[in-house]
Amino acid sequence: MALVEIREVTKAYHRDSQEIPVFTSVNMDIEKGEFLALMGPSGSGKSTLLNLVAGLDRPSSGRIVVGGDDVTRMSLKQLAAWRARHIGFVFQFYNLLPVLTAFQNVELPLLLTSLSKKERHEHVRAVLEIVGLVDRAEHFPRQLSGGQQQRVGIARAIVSDPTILLADEPTGDLDAKSAEEILTLLQRLNKEFGKTILMVTHDARAAEHAHASMHLDKGVLTR
Repeated sequence: MALVEIREVTKAYHRDSQEIPVFTSVNMDIEKGEFLALMGPSGSGKSTLLNLVAGLDRPSSGRIVVGGDDVTRMSLKQLAAWRARHIGFVFQFYNLLPVLTAFQNVELPLLLTSLSKKERHEHVRAVLEIVGLVDRAEHFPRQLSGGQQQRVGIARAIVSDPTILLADEPTGDLDAKSAEEILTLLQRLNKEFGKTILMVTHDARAAEHAHASMHLDKGVLTR
């Protein structure tokens, strides 16, 4: 059984009386330990599909099962608790809180858990070590480069050991050198730590770092 199963998923938005389809009858499997790139032109629905897998949005019809849990059947309260345990999200623009240090930004997801302060700090130090930023732990986002901020974002995404890592254009705001470093880090998380990754990108060079690519265009998903 695949880690993520997307079955006959259709998504449409409503504007007044008008229905605007995003995609229709999408089917996709993501195996545990896979690093999959989701490509397609702007407005093709890539980020929408990512948000559906994360339970941040609901499909108009169809089923999405992640790790045996049917995301489409959960209440909003159940989804919030489920996301905290199973989803790590990496954003294009980092989404770090400017008033918190790198350490505090990474610690945020753990404040919702029953871990003690000592355990939280051990987890944070461990992931900052993985992303190579232990020496920047007390720096604020404004004191970090874009690449360093994205590494903090990745550390925050993996600190609670999620079932799947969802990355939405993780290199879209970075220069070529920083982008390459981030993609190499994602590859390492996949190979060394067995993280399952679904990455949305429009950059063919970024997609080359993944095991495989899928393309979403005009509502149709193809390998």
